[in-house]
Amino acid sequence: MQARPQRPRWGQHFLRDPLILDRIASSLAIRPGEWVVEIGPGRGALTERLLSKGARVLAIEIDDQFVSYLKTKFSESKAIEVIHGDVLEINLGELIGARSSQGIAVIGNLPYYITSPIVRRIFQVHEQVSAALLLVQKEVADRIVAPKGTRDYAYLSVLCQLYADSKMLFLVSANAFQPPPKVTSALVQLKMRTGVPPDADFLNFLQLCFRQRRKMLRNNLSGAFDRTALGALEITRMRAQQLEIEELRKLWEKLRPAQQLPAANVLDQP
Repeated sequence: MQARPQRPRWGQHFLRDPLILDRIASSLAIRPGEWVVEIGPGRGALTERLLSKGARVLAIEIDDQFVSYLKTKFSESKAIEVIHGDVLEINLGELIGARSSQGIAVIGNLPYYITSPIVRRIFQVHEQVSAALLLVQKEVADRIVAPKGTRDYAYLSVLCQLYADSKMLFLVSANAFQPPPKVTSALVQLKMRTGVPPDADFLNFLQLCFRQRRKMLRNNLSGAFDRTALGALEITRMRAQQLEIEELRKLWEKLRPAQQLPAANVLDQP
């Protein structure tokens, strides 16, 4: 009998409910022979279902004990490659490019404490990704799909709107996991947009706008933009949560000549 790895060391909560696993796999539009990147496959419960759909799976696992387990479990399958590495550090674009010249799907049950960095890493290679299907903490899912004017509308909301069409598909109870987390989870779908990627300066601007969501824009942007220019625009008395992306873009275009600090690549930030 194949020995299971010891207790997880990276904050994993493994999905064990077969009905939920089947439902997640069925939510992924994949044709036989197409590649899927699975982030954090763990013991391979979802991997099994992806393979049964005819997918070719590139499984990225950080925990060496699960890497060994997966390689043994799927040793007779030629449709899976197991990569030992951290998805936040490996060259994801290179791995995808070596296997497919078209956009491929990404799927994963993400550790809650690094969900946002992983989403940003996926956006870094958005031109190589067709869609992402991610099981995340419900509170994070709420932020991903939040519209303006709501409590959950945040930088992650506008970032996801820029790169993808976002949708929450369904909720998953804590009882579906082992060990059970203390929160409810949700499956979110991100269908990548095509076209010119967002300007790095604009992404940096958006992050500044939402730096402290309860503060007025002129306070959040102070230091990065000339105070006189900020004070001349009545809209800067509003909070970022009150504005659509296009309203924020128009504000950015008006303020660009008054920018005092260089932009950072916010997708590279932890």
